[in-house]
Amino acid sequence: MGSAGTEVRLQVGSCLRTLSSSRDSGEIVHALRTLTHYLEDGEFTRKHYTRALQVLVSAQSSHWFNRSRDDEIKRLWDEIFLRGPPDQTLQLLLDTISSTGESAGLERCVSVLEKFLSAARLQVLLWSRCDGGGSYSDTPQLRETIIGHLAALPSITSNHLHTNTPDAFLPQQYYPLLATSILDTLEKTCHALRAGQDCSLGFVAQVLGKVCIQGHSSQMFEILAPRLSSLTRVDPLWQRVTQRLLENVPERCTECVITGLIRCLSGAAAASRLMGNLVVTNKKAQFVLTHKLLLQQYQHPTQLLKSVLGYLALDSERRMLLKQVLRSVCQVWCNSSAVKHTSVEQQLYVSKALLLCVALLSDSEIQELRQEMLQCMLGGVQCRLDSNIVRIRRMGMVVGECLSHKLDTSGSQLKFQYEPDEEVRELKSLMEAPSVEDDEEHQPDVSSSLQPEPRVQGSAGQSVTSEPGHGSDSELDSDDDLTPYDMSADQEKKKSAPPRYVRDCLEALMSSDDADRVELTLQVLDSLLRKNVKATQEVSVQFSKVLLHLEDRYNTPRFHTLRQNAMVALTVTDIKPVVDYWTTEFYSLNYSLRQRLDILEVLALSAQELSEPIGNKHAGAQPITAVTSLEQCADITHWRQIVEKRIQSKTRRISKGGTQPAKAVPNRYAPVAGFFFFPLLRNYDRPQVTFDLMGGDHLVLGRLLHTLGLLMHLAINAPVASQMGRALLDFVWVVRFHTDQMVRRGVMFAVCSVFLSMPGENLLAELGDDLMETRAWLADVAENDCDADCRSLAVQSLILLDKNLKSQLQIPDVES
Repeated sequence: MGSAGTEVRLQVGSCLRTLSSSRDSGEIVHALRTLTHYLEDGEFTRKHYTRALQVLVSAQSSHWFNRSRDDEIKRLWDEIFLRGPPDQTLQLLLDTISSTGESAGLERCVSVLEKFLSAARLQVLLWSRCDGGGSYSDTPQLRETIIGHLAALPSITSNHLHTNTPDAFLPQQYYPLLATSILDTLEKTCHALRAGQDCSLGFVAQVLGKVCIQGHSSQMFEILAPRLSSLTRVDPLWQRVTQRLLENVPERCTECVITGLIRCLSGAAAASRLMGNLVVTNKKAQFVLTHKLLLQQYQHPTQLLKSVLGYLALDSERRMLLKQVLRSVCQVWCNSSAVKHTSVEQQLYVSKALLLCVALLSDSEIQELRQEMLQCMLGGVQCRLDSNIVRIRRMGMVVGECLSHKLDTSGSQLKFQYEPDEEVRELKSLMEAPSVEDDEEHQPDVSSSLQPEPRVQGSAGQSVTSEPGHGSDSELDSDDDLTPYDMSADQEKKKSAPPRYVRDCLEALMSSDDADRVELTLQVLDSLLRKNVKATQEVSVQFSKVLLHLEDRYNTPRFHTLRQNAMVALTVTDIKPVVDYWTTEFYSLNYSLRQRLDILEVLALSAQELSEPIGNKHAGAQPITAVTSLEQCADITHWRQIVEKRIQSKTRRISKGGTQPAKAVPNRYAPVAGFFFFPLLRNYDRPQVTFDLMGGDHLVLGRLLHTLGLLMHLAINAPVASQMGRALLDFVWVVRFHTDQMVRRGVMFAVCSVFLSMPGENLLAELGDDLMETRAWLADVAENDCDADCRSLAVQSLILLDKNLKSQLQIPDVES
């Protein structure tokens, strides 16, 4: 053995010296042929192969390689790279590409690396580390280096080749090739196991984990997941091999591997076949599947939730974890702090997880968990009904109804009234008996989707198809031979005539029991009040009181819109008395939240109409005349559109280097802006018996802040704008850390309005010593607030504040 090894060493040394120094093509060909002959020799591949490759790489740029026109030299050169140990070849080629500048030698290495990939050398490399039970001898450092090169080949090559990177090295082509190589290796492993050979999947698992942790899990599992799902369905050995592969994934890579796999699987049954009881035996996998994917993340699709929870439900050992998951989700869902401080999307995700868990439980398990589910339902529904966000309230109603249906079989179940939408329908569909089979196992039957023909019962009890024109019973009673009356010109007879005077309208609304008369009065009220200014001013306050307390007793069409239009007409016709009445009654006793919200809405609409230029013909407050129902009052988009457009226009001008202040035009609102604004701030901190603005009435507080912000914005260029801005900043400073999302939105909206409307010099003087604290607070909101609207408004506020700072601190040019 020693003499053979010495002979190989001497022959290889002679060949390498020839390749390094010879100029004769015949000698070079002979040396290359000798090296290719030794590629089958284990002594050569273990001890001399890497040195031979280094010499070849160095020689390729010398005179002998470039001068030669012999294709055999190029063929032999490639053959040595493509027939030797693939791990050494890959390592040397990547190291050379990373350290070589632009040259013919670099192009030669890139070319042979492309051939290396296309010649399926990745499969050879992976299988060499699996065959024989993983007995391949190398150091941990070398093993880690090879894994790193396999996982990061696109990055290594593109970092040096830049735009000259071949398509084969790009991630969208390389990682599917690597996934296919892994599949080929797993197939060889199955064949070897059937033949009684030992195999190890540790190296392949480490490569898979390394690729996934670098962010390429989707490109890998788009190839791996469907194929493995199909193979494991018919072959238990494939199940065993795939499960062992996932068991050997390093712990730090477990999360990205499992998440990537589940996202690409077709259902819970496939997940069960591929992962087995990994969630029971691997603590990291258990944490990811039972906690992180369900409670800490919420960006995943609903299908992933179905796969994860269905996977837990498919095995008796895993069902214990399903019940554990339900308890955890229940605790989060009924946590009032989580409702206040997490986004709507995350709450929707947790609600879906809760409903899916409940749907997967058996009747005995529901009885076992009945107490936890009941507490979850009562606490979760209550804290959501207290929210100002419409989606959150509706979410609580739907989940409450579904849990009540599962828990209470006696018939006394929760029932709410809400407008169904796509989100509601999706939540309810999750309570249907979930299928844990793979999606591809159940293709929809086209014939079953066809609607059956309507059938009627025949005289002998037979089912007979009812077809038009074939003697149905309806023909026996047909009146087609009778001539119908011509009613096209008929008109509905009105029992009452519409009133023509303001006082008649007041009397009709106060005392009439005639539904038609009330409807006709409301229909003409807006125009009558505006046309008869003198008469309106005589009864304006009394009329305002009647309209504020008016109820929809007769289900009048468009009642709320007509009533609101009339209240706005009263306000703009007799401004000071009516506005004083509204602002006084806002803080009075024994008013409902709906009435207080009506007052704020009317003040905002009236201020918008009055802010129109005096020369303009009145066209009403068109953009925001529609009344918002109590269920929709969290949506304040229609108020913010005006300010949003103004902010965006200012921001664009800043980027262009110059701004022009809004042009001042005469309007009816500027002289009376203080009458609208300041009374709304006088009693906000005085709780009443039926009204606590700074306590539990968050809905009204949020709407008040938005109203004040709008009133502030409409007062731009008004003399009183500085005083209004100073007062509004003092108010929002008190509630800037409120726990309710809508209140914080109102705070940010008001701040934007102040920064937009208040003169820059007065703004900076008012902020004074609090300027840095204000900037720090806005920056914190922009970065950390859980509500996207609050973050957006905080960014806009910072932009406006910086714009004011630059304009006030700008040093004027010195004339020469």
